[in-house]
Amino acid sequence: MRNVALVEVDRFDPTPIYQQVAAIIRERIKSGGLQPRDRIPSESEMVRDHGVARDTARQAVAMLRDEGWVITLPQRGSFVADKENWPDES
Repeated sequence: MRNVALVEVDRFDPTPIYQQVAAIIRERIKSGGLQPRDRIPSESEMVRDHGVARDTARQAVAMLRDEGWVITLPQRGSFVADKENWPDES
């Protein structure tokens, strides 16, 4: 059975799709569904689970990396960053 995303992207929302995908993953991190050093979904999993293009998934990961939520290790994948690297949301 296909693993279905708990939160779907809203194609009628004016927010770019990559930002919506990033927000879904960010919320999983904040809620504890993804812990520091856990692997985040791969681009292929995002494509399958959210019905987005691979480039959209790549943009979502880049956004999370730029914000400090994830780190990418070449040839290994992307992982949740340690909490001290997370952005201050005050």
